[in-house]
Amino acid sequence: MIQRTIHVPEFRIGTAEDRKGLTGVTVILAPEDGAVAGVDVRGCAPGTRETDLLRPEKTVEKIHAVVLSGGSAFGLEASCGVMRKLGASGIGFPVGPVHVPIVCGAVLFDLMIGDSSAFPDREMGELAVGRADTVFPVGCYGAGTGATVGKLLGADRCMKSGAGYAELKLPTGLYVGAYIAVNACGEVYNNDEILAGVLSEDRKSIVSSDALMLQGVERNLQGANTTIGCIVTNAELTKANCNAVAGMAHDGLARAIRPVHTTMDGDTLFVMASGRVKAAVDTVGYMAEVAVRQAVYDAVHSAESMGGAPSFRELWGTC
Repeated sequence: MIQRTIHVPEFRIGTAEDRKGLTGVTVILAPEDGAVAGVDVRGCAPGTRETDLLRPEKTVEKIHAVVLSGGSAFGLEASCGVMRKLGASGIGFPVGPVHVPIVCGAVLFDLMIGDSSAFPDREMGELAVGRADTVFPVGCYGAGTGATVGKLLGADRCMKSGAGYAELKLPTGLYVGAYIAVNACGEVYNNDEILAGVLSEDRKSIVSSDALMLQGVERNLQGANTTIGCIVTNAELTKANCNAVAGMAHDGLARAIRPVHTTMDGDTLFVMASGRVKAAVDTVGYMAEVAVRQAVYDAVHSAESMGGAPSFRELWGTC
């Protein structure tokens, strides 16, 4: 198990997974008093929860958690478990005798690997909350358990991916971190090197997704992919700022995944800001872009071979 540590103050990350069914859920918990948040949804096949309230003109200012889940639309059920667990702990907006936590979320499609009847449910969401800490696993855990990449020629030619984390810090005390579950239709690349993508027929090399797209390849895999993630920061941001940062952060996906934001993907990035440090919005946005790109690479480098899909580590060794 490969683990990472989140140093962004007051945020915690927890995972729960079905490693046999190859699906899982990740919860990113805000400080108890909540975090200002935003979202940017791209691609044409998203599965999301409570994204409308993150628009600047909506009433709610803070949220308490972001849930990233496998299981396609079935996986949205995990958010209910997170909400129930947080509410029972007294986290959320007090409404009479109850607390109502605001929990946003997004799902990815992992039903083509592992057990197609397995998906994150309420119990798995609650378990992820209970495991939330500053140290957490990456790779094939949480929302990255059933993640794959390189599906332009079908699921039988894909490679295993997972979830990754990266963060940056400035001398001012500003932190920006990114947790990304990489389940892209396209390939993951770094400059001229393809790290993971469409396997050749002999499964010993990678066929360039860039070349396939420029040859006019057509696949009917709508809804079968999606890269989802959450950027966390201690910067002081408004909801409009958070939405702007989420948009800039998508450039990190574009610099690491090709093609990206297609009709076959529902790429969604959330931003949560605790508001403890003053910072320029563009600085936060650029740091988010860099962290997202690095987190995508971490997801591929940390993944294990599972469900018949080989990983970067199996084919080319450790990074």
